[in-house]
Amino acid sequence: MSKNGPMDHEAADRIAAAAERDPESDTAQSGFDDRAAAAADRNDDEDDWDDD
Repeated sequence: MSKNGPMDHEAADRIAAAAERDPESDTAQSGFDDRAAAAADRNDDEDDWDDD
């Protein structure tokens, strides 16, 4: 499954779940799950610019 656009928490949660299911996977070993969560957090912060 592929999605163009910024990382969101739903996608980060899927990545983290995959890493937990298989701790020996490239995703888990590379720390991509942590980077995905951090990117989702950053993207949440960027979405606040249009709040009144």
